[in-house]
Amino acid sequence: MKAIEEKISQIVDGLLEGSGEQDDVIFNHPDKDVIIGILDNLRRVIFPGYFKNRSIKVYSLHNNLSVLIEDVIYNLTKQIAVVMNSEGESSDDIPAAAHEKAVQFIQRLGVIRKYILTDVQAAYDGDPAAYSKDEIIYSYPGLFAILVYRIAHELFSLNIPIIPRMMTEYAHSRTGIDIHPGATIGKYFFIDHGTGIVIGETTQIGDNVKIYQGVTLGALSTRGGQSLRSKKRHPTIEDNVTIYSGASILGGDTVIGKDVVIGGNAFITRSVPAGAKVSVKSQELRYNYASSTTMESVEFDREDSWFYII
Repeated sequence: MKAIEEKISQIVDGLLEGSGEQDDVIFNHPDKDVIIGILDNLRRVIFPGYFKNRSIKVYSLHNNLSVLIEDVIYNLTKQIAVVMNSEGESSDDIPAAAHEKAVQFIQRLGVIRKYILTDVQAAYDGDPAAYSKDEIIYSYPGLFAILVYRIAHELFSLNIPIIPRMMTEYAHSRTGIDIHPGATIGKYFFIDHGTGIVIGETTQIGDNVKIYQGVTLGALSTRGGQSLRSKKRHPTIEDNVTIYSGASILGGDTVIGKDVVIGGNAFITRSVPAGAKVSVKSQELRYNYASSTTMESVEFDREDSWFYII
């Protein structure tokens, strides 16, 4: 028995070798479960009355929101302090600085709510399958991913490390939609279906933009690694643009002008002027009927048939 304990101890020593202080390895990182709890409470604050916290026994909506916000400030302050400490900031300044950043974030909740309500409206206006805004708030993965992004983006703008990315990756794991918290996204943003969407860190998106599943707004190349940090690597999408499923738009110098429509599966690495329609030309379907030797071909080159949605 003693031999087994010694072997286990040797294995643990080997695993921890080069990791620094053992307590830092185990404890000096943000708690994922707490971060998710913060997101859940913020969702309740932004959509009051939709997502109840049954552990809070208060009957006034005002009091309920006050309790939730107080809880968010408390837990967010602790998590910010953890990441600030891991970044090597002066320990004497961390508690007050973390609290100040948490309060600054809370003061932005009104702006976050204003933006997300425009996203709800965009989803309702743009999706004939949506029967109510309640349905969108409760069930649309695109709206959930956008909500988490808008929360994380405000934290990212306050130069809080790690936590914003943890939030958006949580949304990514739930929805299949990957939005970097550093991206800039305007009002009335609509993601339909959403699975497989990737929006990179330096992407800029204007107002009234609609994106379908499988769209990538990415970089042309990341071979430069860390030397590319803080450089514009992802495209700019101006107002009133629609991007259909499977399209890829790449590069920091790529600008998609106002009112552009990008067809499904298009691969774009250069700018598109305002008002243009971009499509993959000469798509063809071939039908070989089992009961006949006849083969029928249908070309998709008409103006009204170059795009597809689900």
